[in-house]
Amino acid sequence: MRKQAPCRIVVCRGCCCGSADKVAGLDHAEQVTRLSEVTAVRVTDCLDVCERANVIVVQPSAAGRAAGGRPVWLGLVNDPDAAEDIAAWVRAGGPGVAEPPDILSLYVFTPPRRIRTAPALS
Repeated sequence: MRKQAPCRIVVCRGCCCGSADKVAGLDHAEQVTRLSEVTAVRVTDCLDVCERANVIVVQPSAAGRAAGGRPVWLGLVNDPDAAEDIAAWVRAGGPGVAEPPDILSLYVFTPPRRIRTAPALS
């Protein structure tokens, strides 16, 4: 039996996300490292929603997608504890499989349509 693909995470880091100038007081590298401990993390240059720096997108697993899960965009993820909340959700199954911790509702946003369909997230 083939193992199902897990959730994946895309982290914006090439523009203002990941910049100590824009978001001070957060260890940006540590945030990526922490998330990488639970699933594959892809670092991208810019997701084009800089007003919401730091942006993280949690993509559903194959099982999550089959259950109707869609990518979840999280913005202003500037609290060091947020990475642990995201990691716990991904360990539980992520979008379509498990409900996110309530605290993550503070970060969820819907990106403009032109961004949601960008090939960078396929």
